[in-house]
Amino acid sequence: MSEYQYYEFLAIDRPLTAEETSVLRSLSTRAQITPVSFTNEYNWGDFKGDPDKLMQWYFDAHVYVANWMTAVFMIRLPIDALPEETANAMKVPYILDFKAGRTHWVITWRLEESENYDRFGVESGQGWMARLAPVRDELLRGDIQSLYIGWLAAVTQGAVDADQTEPLSVGGLGDLTSSQQALAEYLEVDPDLLAGAGMGRTKFQPEAVSQKRKEKWIEELPEKEVRAIIKQILDGKGPQAERALKNRFTAWKRNLQKDMNKVPRRTVGTLWKNSKKAEKIRLEQEEHDRMREEIRRRKEREAYLKNLSKNYPKMWKSIEQTVRRGSGLAYDEACRSIVDIFDAHALTGNRSRFRQELEKFMAGNMRRKALIQRLIKAGVWKDT
Repeated sequence: MSEYQYYEFLAIDRPLTAEETSVLRSLSTRAQITPVSFTNEYNWGDFKGDPDKLMQWYFDAHVYVANWMTAVFMIRLPIDALPEETANAMKVPYILDFKAGRTHWVITWRLEESENYDRFGVESGQGWMARLAPVRDELLRGDIQSLYIGWLAAVTQGAVDADQTEPLSVGGLGDLTSSQQALAEYLEVDPDLLAGAGMGRTKFQPEAVSQKRKEKWIEELPEKEVRAIIKQILDGKGPQAERALKNRFTAWKRNLQKDMNKVPRRTVGTLWKNSKKAEKIRLEQEEHDRMREEIRRRKEREAYLKNLSKNYPKMWKSIEQTVRRGSGLAYDEACRSIVDIFDAHALTGNRSRFRQELEKFMAGNMRRKALIQRLIKAGVWKDT
């Protein structure tokens, strides 16, 4: 297997400057670079840049995939968007990492070991950024389910002992967003473990804030900060000013929310027990879906056969024209059609008529040994 590495970076809060784009170009002459992204694939050699530094300086999201079964997802968040105690509680060495800078967090989810050889044998890396990037906005809104998913990845990999408890009680695991589901897939979190962790957890809902409290918050904003926001807007940096203000408001709302730690935290052993319950539910649902699909296909088949029975002569004529082509594909097609006629007669309880029609057809085709072999194998003809 040849070497393969995929790098993708995304700038969300602000576009890259011309000078920054030039710096990035010096790191790779082959990369696709836009004012908001950097993408490159390597089948030999290595990327000259340092993803950690690029995330600190330029970008807000990063995806990395290598075919030696490594997958990394990183995001950058304003420092006030995530309480330090949450980061300290959720971190797991080498799997879920938090690095705090002066103005931002850089959060890293990492999959270093996998037995999914099929996935990494064909994994291109493309498409993951679009699926995973919304995780950042969810964290900005105070939804930390993606962090819990990173911790569950560590549980899946056996990096957390059975007697340890959840780092935090997180709601909503039974109703994940599409990006959170994608993150669980990306990190290969055990799906039954994830479903079991969602048992008894209500959907995440940011606490509503009354208009009166919101206006009071606005009134208490420091004048210096208000002036800075207005200046950003006048300087053409309205989106950045809006995001910064919303981040500050979200952080304030988070402090008003009820303490989730009042919900009892579960041990890893309990979560694995829940996963067995979730597995049973999943298997029962899969069996139910299989039976329902089988019934649907049977009804569809019966409708087709009833319609087919309206004109057997036309069907036999078509089969005769098909076998004249004399190819293996033609014989396969003819055999399928004959089986359809056989089933249609069986449905109406008239198999004797089918034998008569088939014998009449075979009278002129007994030299077609390849066709006869197919019909014998299908159980509609006996060699004499």
